[in-house]
Amino acid sequence: MEKDLSFGRKLQEKKEEIEVLLELAEEGEAVIDELQQTVQALETELQEAELRALFFDPDDVRNAILTIHPGAGGTESQDWAQMLFRMYLRYAERKGFKTEVIDFQPGEEAGLKSATIRVEGEFAFGLLSQESGVHRLVRISPFDANKRRHTSFAAVFVYPEIDEDIEVEINPDDLKIDTYRSSGKGGQHVNRTDSAVRITHLPTGIVVQCQNERSQHQNKARAMKLLKARLYEIEKKKKQEKIDQLEDSKSEIAWGNQIRSYVLHPYKMIKDLRTRVETGDVDRVLDGDLDDFIKATLMLRKKEALNKENLTAEVKSSS
Repeated sequence: MEKDLSFGRKLQEKKEEIEVLLELAEEGEAVIDELQQTVQALETELQEAELRALFFDPDDVRNAILTIHPGAGGTESQDWAQMLFRMYLRYAERKGFKTEVIDFQPGEEAGLKSATIRVEGEFAFGLLSQESGVHRLVRISPFDANKRRHTSFAAVFVYPEIDEDIEVEINPDDLKIDTYRSSGKGGQHVNRTDSAVRITHLPTGIVVQCQNERSQHQNKARAMKLLKARLYEIEKKKKQEKIDQLEDSKSEIAWGNQIRSYVLHPYKMIKDLRTRVETGDVDRVLDGDLDDFIKATLMLRKKEALNKENLTAEVKSSS
């Protein structure tokens, strides 16, 4: 609440500053450059305020855990997964978020087999949650000597990083814990000891792993935190499905389904299949500029949430 009030005061101050500069400009003062800069700053603040208004889930404000897995297709899909890995790191950098690569399993020839990134920053989960799903790439494969066109898939999953005060019950008997030697970047201790940890939650089949920390104990603690985040998100999804049953027509876009298509050949186009937002500037998007896509999906999410609220109210009033 205090942050919202502070944000409001900041906007009011910008508005008053512009009014003063306009008066000075009318009096002939050379303040045009300063006025343009102030107006541009206000526009940026207003865009941020518009984006903040789209967040309503209590978890939106949390940090995010983002995982990437290539689909079938070997090296081609693994390379696509690494392209997405770079895209999200660049996006986080653009937003001023702090990132930490918790796990990185390199591909045999190129790319990656799996990766997990922790993204720290206000509303990191709210923003990145819209990226969960399957991402499809069409291009001329750099790994095909005949220069044929290939289609690759990679899955992105995003979970809120949960606080210690949120209880997630896990039965130790439901866990299978394996240790292995780290294979990615990690400093001088990598490959010397079996410090990396992989935890399998037997009832759900969820597998989490961590190799970034210096000791097996630290990696196990981090992996358990990842597991809790995954299980927490599953429980949220179950509750949401109960709400969705009130609707006559559910959205076709479900968790894990294809959400975006990236075409690099025979033409260049990125299109979101949920909002129909598209752009031909594929290099800008792959370099981390996802704002247009994410804002559009947040607006769609808000609209669907309002529709559900209205539907629930109608059901209650008629019963």
